[in-house]
Amino acid sequence: MSISRLVVGTRGSPLALAQANIVRDRLIAGIGLDPDQVVLEVIRTTGDMIQDRALSEAGGKGLFTKELDSALQAGAIDLAVHSAKDLPTWLPDDLTIAGYLEREDVRDVLIAPNARGLADLRPGAVVGTASLRRAAQVRRLRPDVTTGLLRGNVQTRLARLHEGRFDATLLASAGLRRLGVADPSATILELDEMLPAVGQGAIAITARTGDTPVLAALDRIICPDTGHALAAERAFLTVLDGSCRTPIAGLAQVRDGRLLLRGLLLALDGSEWVETVREGPVSDARALGDDAGRDIQARANPALLQHQGDRN
Repeated sequence: MSISRLVVGTRGSPLALAQANIVRDRLIAGIGLDPDQVVLEVIRTTGDMIQDRALSEAGGKGLFTKELDSALQAGAIDLAVHSAKDLPTWLPDDLTIAGYLEREDVRDVLIAPNARGLADLRPGAVVGTASLRRAAQVRRLRPDVTTGLLRGNVQTRLARLHEGRFDATLLASAGLRRLGVADPSATILELDEMLPAVGQGAIAITARTGDTPVLAALDRIICPDTGHALAAERAFLTVLDGSCRTPIAGLAQVRDGRLLLRGLLLALDGSEWVETVREGPVSDARALGDDAGRDIQARANPALLQHQGDRN
């Protein structure tokens, strides 16, 4: 069955629109549609409307996806574009992750006008972030600094930082690149300092389960290696998400048909952590992730599995 028109659902933030347009351009080139045959439908999500508190206090990551899910289920859109790290662990049964575009830089960036890295932050510095994962890893390395809630899109966070409300903030390198933002006070943090959120740097596309024409079209633009990596990372997260939503980080990398997965679970204040590493063929991606999660579960202090929070 041929496709004559595709409606792409997206959030309305500058980054979400940039990512949706990347998918739109790939579809136009990949399946030979005219530009006016692939249209964007902006959908405001509950997560976009909540700016005064951490998402964990309002229901977690599904707040960025449920309105898009509903639009898919109702047939108002044909596919939805997400930052992969925003996807909840479980999707509705009638929806599926169709795949991911090739992954961008997975690292985090420290933006601090008066520091060139975490080690350069002054004692008592305040790092603005809405991410418990980032906050816990900052405090793991620098227990002498504090963290404060900073939410909003990239431009909002940067504006509040440069107004002097915070000494530093952390943002995803991939998002800055897609927006074309180059802040002179930015320093890329290497993976040994800051392990990313599960899915960070990847654009995910969801669709209706069984929508063969749309899934076939998307199959032309997705990246298999990113799919293997995210299968491992999400399997790792699924095991831990069953009993906790503590700060969790995870990264799988694929090279020459083999997958290396690193996983990390931390206390909220960074004072405790458990790490794990798994390696194997990409065909075992989900099993490797599942095993890594169970290893963390078995070795973690039970108290680490009880805190509630926004893991990303």
